[in-house]
Amino acid sequence: MRAALYLVLCGAAALAQDAPVSKGFEYFYNLQYDDSIAEFGRLVAQQPNVPDGYNHLAQAILYRDMFRAGALESELVTGGNPFLRRQKVDASPADQRRFDQAIDHAMELAQARLKRNPRDTGALYALGVSYGLRANYNFLVRKAWRDSLRDATSARKCHSRITDIDPGFIDARLVQGLHDYIVGSLPVYWRLVGFLIGFHGNKDEGIRTLEMVAQKGKVNRIDAQILLCAVYRRERRPQSAVPILQDLVRRFPRNYLLPMELAQMYSDLGDKEKALAPLRRLEELKRSGANGYAPLRVERVLFAEGTIEFWYNDLDRALANMKRAAAAAEELDLNAGVMAWMRLGQIYDLEGQRALAVDAYRHAVAFAPDSDAARESRQYLATPYRRKQRG
Repeated sequence: MRAALYLVLCGAAALAQDAPVSKGFEYFYNLQYDDSIAEFGRLVAQQPNVPDGYNHLAQAILYRDMFRAGALESELVTGGNPFLRRQKVDASPADQRRFDQAIDHAMELAQARLKRNPRDTGALYALGVSYGLRANYNFLVRKAWRDSLRDATSARKCHSRITDIDPGFIDARLVQGLHDYIVGSLPVYWRLVGFLIGFHGNKDEGIRTLEMVAQKGKVNRIDAQILLCAVYRRERRPQSAVPILQDLVRRFPRNYLLPMELAQMYSDLGDKEKALAPLRRLEELKRSGANGYAPLRVERVLFAEGTIEFWYNDLDRALANMKRAAAAAEELDLNAGVMAWMRLGQIYDLEGQRALAVDAYRHAVAFAPDSDAARESRQYLATPYRRKQRG
């Protein structure tokens, strides 16, 4: 899957109702992270004593780094234990400092309010979001898994406290649902660590909670919808994701990752033509210079097309598209680049061109040596790829 699906220990961003924040999140969901960061920076300057603005700023900083690293693509969460296998997201020292400072400010402000009133649901909400964002950061940037799960559990506790005080605070249930789903997906030995005692997790209950927020939430409805799409893909329920994605594509027309995600859902449903249609539309928008599409490389779209054609055994078209994608691998995100080389090798193997396949696998290994695709490519250097080895 190739779209902005924010699954791993999400910080539950709020699409708040005041104008500056709404504008900031319109940029955010349309992948315009620099504009989003600038907007939230202005918000913090205008309201320095409100924790929410700092949380919004921290989230935009984190997701810009995730976007640059290609981490906003839920194909990476379809493995056996995806929450423990995601590759590190590189963040500059300046981004790390700014993220930490924003989270620290948000936490200090929220905790000060809670000292005055322990039942302040707004402060509890902001504190839970801060913990959730820091959980995301610890996991994706610092690869500190235990710290990440500890912070995620703290976020859960804060938002569970909210719904104890105000059961009608539907948006606070997003973190609860996501936490239930993630903990329920972890291996048993991870669920035995001390800070998870008492939280057994339940994937089905987590999905039901996310569905409730997606239908009834106010500030977290969009995040719940996006999360559900990632969850539905992982749970092999693409038919449930299609109508949500269709609506998101209409709502955020400059988010070119969403049509890629929709294409993958149709592919999972077995409809090749419907799968390719959104990708061909993206090509048209890119070539016409449509607003918001300048950062999109056409080779990135061709990689998506080639992947679908590969699985549908349309090898001639897949080869043409994958050759162009691999040739531009240095200009793509790390995941797409290494996968393009590996897929190219697999196509050559299926067509009996072993020497070319070996060369492509070697490129994959050299491109991202520590990636799952590179490890898989090393296997194919010894043994040619065959379709039964789907990967």
